[in-house]
Amino acid sequence: MPNTKRRRLVTSVVAVALGSTALAGCGSSDEDSGAASGPVSLTYWTWTPGMDKVVDLWNKGQGKKDQISVTVKKQASGDTLVTKILTAHKAGKAPDLVQAEYQALPTLVSNDALADIAKNVGDAKGKFADGVWQQTTLGTDAVYAVPQDIGPMMFYYRADLFKQYGLTVPATWEQFAETARALKEKAPDTDLTTFSANDSGLFAGLAQQAGAQWWTTAGDKWKVGIADAATKKVADFWGGLVKEGAVDNQPMYTPAWNKALNTGKQIAWVSAVWAPGTLTTAAPDTKGKWAMAPLPQWSNAKNVTGSWGGSSTAVTTDSKHKEAAARFAAWLNTDGDALNALAKESGIYPASSSAQLSGAFTTPPEYFSNQADFYTTAAKIAKTTAPSAWGPNVNVAYTTFKDAFGAAAKDKSDFSAALDKMQSATVADMKKQGFEVSE
Repeated sequence: MPNTKRRRLVTSVVAVALGSTALAGCGSSDEDSGAASGPVSLTYWTWTPGMDKVVDLWNKGQGKKDQISVTVKKQASGDTLVTKILTAHKAGKAPDLVQAEYQALPTLVSNDALADIAKNVGDAKGKFADGVWQQTTLGTDAVYAVPQDIGPMMFYYRADLFKQYGLTVPATWEQFAETARALKEKAPDTDLTTFSANDSGLFAGLAQQAGAQWWTTAGDKWKVGIADAATKKVADFWGGLVKEGAVDNQPMYTPAWNKALNTGKQIAWVSAVWAPGTLTTAAPDTKGKWAMAPLPQWSNAKNVTGSWGGSSTAVTTDSKHKEAAARFAAWLNTDGDALNALAKESGIYPASSSAQLSGAFTTPPEYFSNQADFYTTAAKIAKTTAPSAWGPNVNVAYTTFKDAFGAAAKDKSDFSAALDKMQSATVADMKKQGFEVSE
């Protein structure tokens, strides 16, 4: 894309971020209204397993009544799907609906690929926690998607081993560090947890909890704050623990990590609500021995969590039936039957607050059968989700994190310096693409 055209695009998305206008292409032509005589057929790109069974409920029920049918087209997830959506949009052939991770929304919006559906989703906003809904609005009056699933972060620990070692579940990060050190004194070959440089999403969620705002706008320019005070605090905290050997420095999701969890050589994990599924595979011999608690806080006076994962359902600007598509997106993520089906067929943790305490979430995961209040606690934590601030090149930030923090974790060197590399690489990429970035 020519630099001048990209600059005009940035001006548009910055204006949206400041709440002053909507992106070009998100207006209201006759085609955009979604009005149609006769049946409407929509196409939905998604990677969620079992989505075809969920969509069948719509097609046989509300969709049949409204004469709106939806066809699921299974896709890859992550950057692969974002690239495919943008390529299709460039040709004017994007599908009516797409599943999009929250961090991908600014990229899709800045490329004019997503429609503003604020007028077509009714009272959907009230179904979600404020911090969750904000991720689909980019902090404006526009609505670029309906939240589907979320990954509120929490603290998992071996309850039996905490008792054995005389440890207390940490309520603050200071207590977390003290717990890690105390464990090392009592069991030198055992780690409280590990810092995994493979997981940029985990680090982003921890920074989010600390109050970080990685991408914001300043006037008519983007401002990148990856190396802001909040994120530096998080980086220095974990870097210090790794350097002194209070926690491990090995990546997660490896055979070695699985073994450490399964044998009690690692007795805690900072993760998200989807952790039970991972633990079932990684540490099968410890079923029923784990417990979940809220994430440690930076201050006793605060109660907030970050997000690790999650996605939404968006309507593209190429759709000729935006109103109908938005109606389906709202149904999919707020209707009780649809949400129960999503939980059963797809295994998601719903973004809808009401769904978090109904259906499949009235009993704890089998792996946590000893913790009857698992989902009640999870729902309370989800309500404290902090707002996020994503930008148009999250992929670059994440890739640089893995490289820079991977080296720092391995060498037990300065995490703050690694964070500066992440900041510099992200800013340089934005400028290279033609984005206006304030220093």
